[in-house]
Amino acid sequence: QVQLVESGGGLVQAGGSLRLSCAGSGIIFRASTMGWYRQAPGKQRELVALISSGGSTNYADSVKGRFTISRDDAKNTVRLQMSNLKPEDTAVYYCTARTLYWGQGTQVTVSS
Repeated sequence: QVQLVESGGGLVQAGGSLRLSCAGSGIIFRASTMGWYRQAPGKQRELVALISSGGSTNYADSVKGRFTISRDDAKNTVRLQMSNLKPEDTAVYYCTARTLYWGQGTQVTVSS
């Protein structure tokens, strides 16, 4: 059974930072492209960042230069370091493995 468990969300002021973590089990983590998506109220879920099994990364234009995705295959963990947060970053953030498996989401709220 695949499980992805996110943590690290919360409330932060604009300009602040948060780090999200996602712990995976039940998959060959090191062979999987991992990623973060987000969904704001009334909007579709959108890509935030991806990291391949080889470490290549891809970011949404809206977060380039502010967010960094990383992975630790020894710990089956993928992280999203978010800096210079903006109110428009407010959303539920979801971890995904291969866009097939999804976590339950963690709320990020950025106040202005």
